[in-house]
Amino acid sequence: MQWTAERKRQLKEKIQNYKSDVKSVSQVRVLLVGPVGAGKSSFFNSVNSVFRGNMTSQAICGSAGTSLTTQFRTFTIKSGKSGEPIPLILCDTMGMEEASGAGLDMEDIVSIYKGHVQDRYQFNPMTPLSEDVPGYRKHVSLKDQIHCVVYVVDACRVSLMSAKIVEKFAAIRKKTNQIGIPQLVLLTKVDEACPLVSEELQNVYLSHYIQRKIQELSASLGIPVSGILPVKNYSQELELNQNTDILLLSTLDQMLNYADSFFENQLEKEQEEL
Repeated sequence: MQWTAERKRQLKEKIQNYKSDVKSVSQVRVLLVGPVGAGKSSFFNSVNSVFRGNMTSQAICGSAGTSLTTQFRTFTIKSGKSGEPIPLILCDTMGMEEASGAGLDMEDIVSIYKGHVQDRYQFNPMTPLSEDVPGYRKHVSLKDQIHCVVYVVDACRVSLMSAKIVEKFAAIRKKTNQIGIPQLVLLTKVDEACPLVSEELQNVYLSHYIQRKIQELSASLGIPVSGILPVKNYSQELELNQNTDILLLSTLDQMLNYADSFFENQLEKEQEEL
């Protein structure tokens, strides 16, 4: 990892100029999934801040015991205050909760994957979304679907994840694999988990503790180590930080790379059908 102003500029430019291989898709849709308080909404706010050039707080964040996000949200990120949207949309969902029947429902996840859920749809944990409910998009195309799934996990809680949450992750992973969507993991709050990283963010790839957490997570979620990305969200800062920006931008770059794999598979399928 290069921690220079030039590297930050290159990453921003690469993300802003991204174009998918599928002409009908101008923006990659990335779904964030994770337990309550893992940092999904904070990640969007942090990325938005990097592209805006100042601190923003568009998505609701907090540390309540239950999910503060109760709607399906699709967040567009603009480059600058009145600039063009970048070619990536972050989609946020209810947090996963331990209790069965609480938090995100598997049927709702599948509806989101397939593009049936409209922005600001209010989740109902008791009743999954169906065709006759307002907020259901009947006619969908590839641009409405999810192109990459990102699991968000708090580095401080890797060892404390309950069997129920790990079980829910496994069920989601299985369904996501069946549908054929590529998956990544964001390991958030790395600075809170490791004093070495808190002191200097550039130590994130040198920290044995963070490496252990990545390997632990890989074993429990069944995601390769290469698909687990350490990241620090903005939480208390008033000013942007170059190293934090570079780490955030590099995760977006990987999401676009993984989405490319999804599009390649779609194009192959279309060719086979012809």
